[in-house]
Amino acid sequence: MRAAERWKRVGIDGAAVRSLDDAYSALAAALALPAHFGRNLDALWDALTGDVAGPLELRWDNTAATRAALGADFERLVALLREAEAARKDFRLLLR
Repeated sequence: MRAAERWKRVGIDGAAVRSLDDAYSALAAALALPAHFGRNLDALWDALTGDVAGPLELRWDNTAATRAALGADFERLVALLREAEAARKDFRLLLR
């Protein structure tokens, strides 16, 4: 990535995410996922590694609220987002 490239910054308000469906909707909106996004972890991986242009920074605020609402599903989402972050030099995840 050239030094002159600017990171696009997008965010999710975790306080508004009360279900796994809400999480997929928030991710689809923030990341401008394609219409064919299948709303599951495999489809999210495919979109992150094939459809989402970078450089991109995803900031997820109020993660404690999301974690409380989703439990293990939130942990699985974060694990996948971290894997995408490791696989791509032009994607980063900030949890707050």
